[in-house]
Amino acid sequence: MQPVPVIDAVAIDCTDPERLGQFWQALLGGELRPEQDGVAELHGGRVRLDFARVPEGKQVPKNRLHLDLYVPAEAKDQAIANALSLGATRADDIYDGGLWQVLRDPDGNEFCLVWGAGSPDRG
Repeated sequence: MQPVPVIDAVAIDCTDPERLGQFWQALLGGELRPEQDGVAELHGGRVRLDFARVPEGKQVPKNRLHLDLYVPAEAKDQAIANALSLGATRADDIYDGGLWQVLRDPDGNEFCLVWGAGSPDRG
């Protein structure tokens, strides 16, 4: 039987790995570990986030892949305000509905805060 791969990390290209890693650490918690090779790793969540240095900034208007971050429905306004206070910006040009909030991190990468009555643990 063929072994099934598991996700080890989600890699995010950026111009300043430590700065972007600090944003995500402030948002999600965990331990930020800057590495010698220009990568900063954020440990402590279900999946490690790796921030990899690239010379160019974001070139496309919308990500093909993004993170969905679950927050309880009763905490959505506070979670959005917290993300904005840390340096995120609203991405209402992508979606301005009320089922989730699309935001951009300081490097322009989109992510969503999603809420609802269900559990974030989908098994």
